[in-house]
Amino acid sequence: MEQNEAGIQAPVLCVNNCGFFGIVATMNMCSKCYKDTVLKQEQARLAASSIESIMNGSGKSIDVVVVSSHDGSAESSAVTAQDSRTQPENNGGENTKDGPKRCSACRKRVGLTGFSCRCGNLFCAVHRYFDKHECQFDYQKAAQDSISKANPIVKAKKLDKI
Repeated sequence: MEQNEAGIQAPVLCVNNCGFFGIVATMNMCSKCYKDTVLKQEQARLAASSIESIMNGSGKSIDVVVVSSHDGSAESSAVTAQDSRTQPENNGGENTKDGPKRCSACRKRVGLTGFSCRCGNLFCAVHRYFDKHECQFDYQKAAQDSISKANPIVKAKKLDKI
């Protein structure tokens, strides 16, 4: 930025010639061009790291999700995912790519109203109770374990008899 005789800095146009004014803090770019530049650099860095992990034989991959809002700004986030060969098996509790969430007992669609059981499966309102879906989870043992963890055994040292 140029300073005139009074010490006031004159505005400088964006270096990308978009018509807006830039500032020194954003490398003489306007805020929109600066955000776009930072986003491109972040995507390039993530792409380079994912290529490096593939070359090293790592089982993880990095997926970049770019979300753009209606004001024109864009945000990116990196998500690390396991290799598809090492992903755990779906027990019906998660929404998979092949279909909607369904009850594990009657295969009825449950959508957002499904009930997750401690056995790890998803059930409809009729089969949500453990006695309605032949649940394999041992509630009695789980309760005993939680009580034993919450109340440790306290024994006093024995006194020497005189």
